[in-house]
Amino acid sequence: MAGYDWISLTTDYGLSDGFVASCHGVIARIAPAVRVIDVTHAVAPGDIPRAASVLAQTVPHLPPAVHVAVAGPGTLRPIGVRTPGGVLVGPDNGLLPWASAALGGAETAVALTNAEWFLPSASGTLPGRDVYAPAAARIAAGAPLTDAGPEIPLADVVRLPDPVVASGDGWLEAEVTTIDRFGNVQLAAGADAIGTLADRLVVGGVKAVRGATISDAPRGALVVYVDSAGRIAVAVHGGRAAVVLSVVPGDLVRVVRA
Repeated sequence: MAGYDWISLTTDYGLSDGFVASCHGVIARIAPAVRVIDVTHAVAPGDIPRAASVLAQTVPHLPPAVHVAVAGPGTLRPIGVRTPGGVLVGPDNGLLPWASAALGGAETAVALTNAEWFLPSASGTLPGRDVYAPAAARIAAGAPLTDAGPEIPLADVVRLPDPVVASGDGWLEAEVTTIDRFGNVQLAAGADAIGTLADRLVVGGVKAVRGATISDAPRGALVVYVDSAGRIAVAVHGGRAAVVLSVVPGDLVRVVRA
């Protein structure tokens, strides 16, 4: 059967240990022709919403692939999800549904229970290496997803709560979904909300402007714009909006007319 030329990896493993390299090695042993794209391994340990957001915003830009995602405890039920745009493999903790929606929606989900697909020396503490990487390699090599284990109802797959978004006449309140390494604050609101906002704004009590790019604000000032993922975001021209607003993912940010 046809498989995939690519596997992507998104984890909270970091790069100071050999965990990521071992995942690469398992894939290379089973499917040496398959290439691997590292999405990120810098997700904070156990930060499932952050991993889910990064994965969902990245997969539409990748080639058709098997996407391995790992964040959170290693004892959770392992699953695989087939979509029109690829296959997702990871724990059943809410990490996969946003990405499956970004790839066209879940078509089939299975519980990964076929022990013949796993490493014989599986430790139980590193599922990325022992369960997800070998399963992804077999799927990429052409094995049917249904050979990995029994089908499970799509409604039984764990979902994260939808981020909070509310808006009205000239105002917006939305949950912080991610903060990138530059300190830019991404909100859960989509790009269509930018047109409802005034040119002069107040964000979390701090004056801001609406712009198309970060440089549309004076240096040191806040700007509200649409980021590369199509979400409303807040940045500081030459600074870190997360520090200015004192927010972390999950906080609510209110944007109002100045």
